[in-house]
Amino acid sequence: MSLATRSPLASFFLRLGRQVWVRAAIFTLIAIAVALAARFIGPLLPFTFGFDLADDSVGSLLQIIATAMLTASTFSVTAMVTAFSSATTTATPRSTQLLIADPTSQNAVSTFVGAFAYSLVGIVALSTGYYGSQGRTILFVSTLVIIAIVVVTLLRWISHLATFGRMADVIDRVENAATTSLEAYAHSPALGARPAIDVPADATAIHAERVGYVTHVDVAGLQRLAQQHEVDIHVRATPGRIADARVPLAAVVGDADDDVSEAVRRAFRIEHHRTYEQDPRFGVIALTEIGSRALSSATNDPGTAIEVIASLQRVFTRALAVDRDDEVMHDRVFFPPVRLSDLVDDAFRPLARDGADSIEVQVRLQKCLASLAASSPSRAEVFQDAARSALERTRRTLPRRDRATLHDAARTAWGQPSRRPLRLRR
Repeated sequence: MSLATRSPLASFFLRLGRQVWVRAAIFTLIAIAVALAARFIGPLLPFTFGFDLADDSVGSLLQIIATAMLTASTFSVTAMVTAFSSATTTATPRSTQLLIADPTSQNAVSTFVGAFAYSLVGIVALSTGYYGSQGRTILFVSTLVIIAIVVVTLLRWISHLATFGRMADVIDRVENAATTSLEAYAHSPALGARPAIDVPADATAIHAERVGYVTHVDVAGLQRLAQQHEVDIHVRATPGRIADARVPLAAVVGDADDDVSEAVRRAFRIEHHRTYEQDPRFGVIALTEIGSRALSSATNDPGTAIEVIASLQRVFTRALAVDRDDEVMHDRVFFPPVRLSDLVDDAFRPLARDGADSIEVQVRLQKCLASLAASSPSRAEVFQDAARSALERTRRTLPRRDRATLHDAARTAWGQPSRRPLRLRR
């Protein structure tokens, strides 16, 4: 099941699992359970074993772990916050939700917090005489296992910090998120519903009760509702749009009583910020924001913008290669798919505007658009229009010599060296 079509409950648990505190809480509960279970494991074993342990040797180990893990947890959280702040400042604030969901950093913090809780519970239990002789031996063995886990996690975490939150890492994360959502869109642009048609004049508009971005639409739930009440539902606020007094969530053709209206509202998740899950434009916009910031006069980093263009090329190339599935599974729901021209404008128009005075960026942009046009000849006109628009923007910004160089590069990229396929309009 793709991210775009999963049920609201599955989507909720997926989003919950990406929260740092959830994983930390699970690791902590497991660690506490292991520390307390040492007392009961001994009697259940069919044999008896023990080590000649020095006085308070287990307690000393637990004291060391508690002190070290408190420091490691504080350091890890500080490193994560620093990476979030760096990504917000140098890349785009829209990338922080991807960094927060990073499993390696979450596992590191959760392991350190869990080991800290384990050592505290073990120290308290030892001081109260909770363990017998065999229980202390089992606690000692489990402590050695915990130490091994902590050392391996710490080594992985140190290695991960070398790239975590750096520009290349942020671009890769946003690219992966954009690719996932765009491939899902390319496979099923209408999410299994019927493509949108003109909404009948007698349809009842259902508005949201609060203003916010639509981040998820339960198309399957709308289909069940439409079948139950024998109505047709036209989705108006697709993921990524703001639902307000101007833009209704949906329009219902048929008897739209209060129960139907409330059920329609429940099928839309509305939040303060956009997410990547069902919004194919958001990932593309986030990538473009990184390139636009790099092209600002304060940063002046065309190399990063060129990397972003290459990343966008990979995203669109993979999406264009996806086989489209036009099967209608929800015949009473109408859903407006995102137009390819809008996606291309979101991706390349800001870069063409902000990089209009950089010949390096413009040449790379022409090569990217020509490659995308060649990979999908049936949709080449969309990329040709974007390339022509990018050339238009350089008319007043590039010197004549650079403009001539750019036109030569564009003619070569588009495979027509003998004439100008993208001649500027007079």
